[in-house]
Amino acid sequence: MIASICEEIAMQKNFFWGNAEGNDLQTIYFGGGTPSVLEEAELNQIFTAIHTYFNVLPDAEITLEANPTDLTDAKLTALRTVGINRLSIGIQSFHKPHLAYLHRNHTADDAFACLERSRKAGFDKFSLDLIYGIPADSHAVWEEDMRLAVATGVNHISAYSLTIERDTVFGNWVRKGKMKMPDEEFQAIQMEMLMEFLPANGFEQYEISNFAKQNAYSHHNTHYWKKGAYLGIGPSAHSYSGQARQWNISQNAPYIKSIQQGILPAETEILTEKDHQNEYILTSLRTKWGCSLDIFAHSPTHQTTIDSLVKQALLQITNNVVYLTRQGKLLADGVTEKLLF
Repeated sequence: MIASICEEIAMQKNFFWGNAEGNDLQTIYFGGGTPSVLEEAELNQIFTAIHTYFNVLPDAEITLEANPTDLTDAKLTALRTVGINRLSIGIQSFHKPHLAYLHRNHTADDAFACLERSRKAGFDKFSLDLIYGIPADSHAVWEEDMRLAVATGVNHISAYSLTIERDTVFGNWVRKGKMKMPDEEFQAIQMEMLMEFLPANGFEQYEISNFAKQNAYSHHNTHYWKKGAYLGIGPSAHSYSGQARQWNISQNAPYIKSIQQGILPAETEILTEKDHQNEYILTSLRTKWGCSLDIFAHSPTHQTTIDSLVKQALLQITNNVVYLTRQGKLLADGVTEKLLF
């Protein structure tokens, strides 16, 4: 797999040609799965390939997603050595029954200990992931999870509602009655608690699921939301060139076989003007920067829809930019769908 990833990097060396950034990389993000299982030598292989074909800027943000139990002293030293400068840690919850429900193999003590070790290893940029909407008798555990997350002193928190997809282990358990389906109203209340608690403790909600202190935004994800070009490497990885979207096949074995045959294991879709408009609406409306009304200038139907959503207090307009209100954020998918071309 590592050899195939490195070979795909070589195959994609011209991906950014035609973009303003050229081959200058502003961010690198190791995510999707559990990249913290990679050994130093394996990470070095990948970085060697990246540096061979791309120019990594000196101030590039280089993030790695990690499970708390993976972040041993030795692993943290290795991560610093290869150039990782930001960690995204999958805490999910500090509550033992909730961690068991999510089949996580760490404890709250493991979470606190890994943060302490990370700071001692020289890391000062962190993001913690939390999950809300886990079925419970009350909202007390969620309130405590938020309090404990803030108390760690991190400057970035990502919080996502529990989503159970049909064709997954959790989805099968729901069908068999082994797991309770999350309640939408319960989740909405916890999202409201989130939007109240984190800003009250110095965090800015700069995207629906992301909160940062002192402008400590994720540069990588912000690049997505502002429609910057990005290249994804590996099985299931998605890319966006500015003109087209590209996605790799998801299965490991066919991915590796394709790379070994010198064939890029990806499908490509050239985006139409309508696609670009909808992509912009979908991404921008999620953020604090909002969506420019200029995109709807020649569509009376959209202007009528926006007026209606403003009256319902789901959207607000400031300086020719439309934003989701707090209530609108709770219904973001439905509101956004009404605005698509």
